[in-house]
Amino acid sequence: MHLSALLDFDVVPLDTDDAVSVLIDITAPEREADTERPPATLQIVLDRSGSMGGGRLAGAVTALVGLVDRLAPTDNFGLVSFDTQAVVEVPTGPLTDKEAVRRRIRGLVPGGGTDLSSGLLRGIQEARRAGGDRGGTLLLISDGHANHGVTDHDLLRQVTADAYGHGVTTTTLGYGLGYDEALLGAVADGGAGSALFAEDPDTAGGLIAQEAEYLLAKSAQAASLKVPPGPHVKGVSVVGEMPSSRLPDGTLMVELGDFYSGETRRLLLRVEVPGVAALGTVTVTTLDVSYVDPATMTTYTASLPITVNVVPGDEARDRSPRPEVRTEEALQRAQTAKREASEALRRGDRKSAAKILDRARGDLPRPSSAPGAASAELSAQAEELGRMSAMARTDDASRTSKSLYSSQSGYSRKRGRHQPQTPPEGPRTPPPPSGEIRGQQTGSDLYSPDARPSRGRRRRRPPEDPQQES
Repeated sequence: MHLSALLDFDVVPLDTDDAVSVLIDITAPEREADTERPPATLQIVLDRSGSMGGGRLAGAVTALVGLVDRLAPTDNFGLVSFDTQAVVEVPTGPLTDKEAVRRRIRGLVPGGGTDLSSGLLRGIQEARRAGGDRGGTLLLISDGHANHGVTDHDLLRQVTADAYGHGVTTTTLGYGLGYDEALLGAVADGGAGSALFAEDPDTAGGLIAQEAEYLLAKSAQAASLKVPPGPHVKGVSVVGEMPSSRLPDGTLMVELGDFYSGETRRLLLRVEVPGVAALGTVTVTTLDVSYVDPATMTTYTASLPITVNVVPGDEARDRSPRPEVRTEEALQRAQTAKREASEALRRGDRKSAAKILDRARGDLPRPSSAPGAASAELSAQAEELGRMSAMARTDDASRTSKSLYSSQSGYSRKRGRHQPQTPPEGPRTPPPPSGEIRGQQTGSDLYSPDARPSRGRRRRRPPEDPQQES
């Protein structure tokens, strides 16, 4: 796992409270094309309530049949359907009889109400049973508002957060224009997955296939970033919409979920630094990053110190922020604007939604002022915000709200993702990982490997000392 950090300011004034923004890029290990992958566990939880009748259920059935074709016989697959109650259509296990599974999927018919919680809970039970220590991926597909069972968003978020703690990542796919995007978003946030949106069967089928591709190309799972408290940290927070939580000791924890081979994620932190009374280099905080290798189930953890140089106040006044970091800050705040606009539309306030989006678009730097690839990204975000503002004024409010929520979720969870190229069917065993996470802060590489045991997994001993290269 490669970890790099870039600060907007790497100098702070002497004996003065200050704050720095830390731009973090996290890149997953590459899985070599000729190496075998471990068996995957994919649990589908499918809404078959009455509103799924017609093309919606038929489209989902077609996509799931194709998904079964794509999986290997040694992969675990399971299907739970729900209307007013949950039914285990395909017990989660190896796909030793694909034709029987296809027949079961094709036999699905729409039913009554929508007890989403019963389907979700039963699906989690199946995924945990079959995945064991390896965990699994759960994909919840629904087109409606939950009207039976548990409907409280926070409770359902906690359900999937607990499942994630046991290795099950949850992604949701909202189908059509009648589902509750805030509810499915809460479920996805808790499960460290994405909140997808498909208005029509073709889009739904493509997203289902895409999620399967990501699963089969996975090279890191249960990744998390932790920022512990310390004497040089008054506070630390995530800029943007990536969910985070606080541990009892004050550590900030961000659940990153699973990565496919070579995938890069970007995260921005805001760190408040209390006044430091001595000149020189100070370690403000340390980023702890860990992940599990899905082939060996070994947990790797490494630490990257974040340092600043304490200088006299008059010298600090001349500092200039790094444009890469400030550009990222504007992009992340645009994602918050999307969420706020989505909430306004759900309240029926079109005017406020459009105003929020227009303001966010105006706050973006000009693409010509941005470095490298950020210029194209700024252009794309500005174009999207302008289009969404126009939709907020005149288009279907539900469609616009769902598009905004899905866009914000995708930017946080899957930014820069490209369709991974997965190997042929069959379980594969990758070569053992190096056991190190590489870190880079403002141009230097810090190697700080450390593999600590987690949940009884095998321990890999680190070298005696970390090395630093320039």
